[in-house]
Amino acid sequence: MKKITLVLVIFSLILSTAIIKNSAKKNEDKIFTVQENTRVLSSELEKIKLEFDYLSSSDRLLQFQSLYFENDLVQKKIENIKVFKIMNKNKKIENLKIIKD
Repeated sequence: MKKITLVLVIFSLILSTAIIKNSAKKNEDKIFTVQENTRVLSSELEKIKLEFDYLSSSDRLLQFQSLYFENDLVQKKIENIKVFKIMNKNKKIENLKIIKD
């Protein structure tokens, strides 16, 4: 009787150890996947932030204008900007409407 209980105890310990190891491995895999996704997204965020900061400054845009476009870009009055709308096969040109929040 003692041998059977000893075998059952050992078997249950081995089984519980295997189950715990398996669940721990699954959790580690999930953590690794989340960390990799976070790393990729962080890298992408840094690139986008750099691009935004670099290109969105007004001084930088003026430099690009003088470097690449010189006389090609002309300032327009906002009243002269038109909007082309297509609704149900009807084409319409309207003035730009600016809505303030």
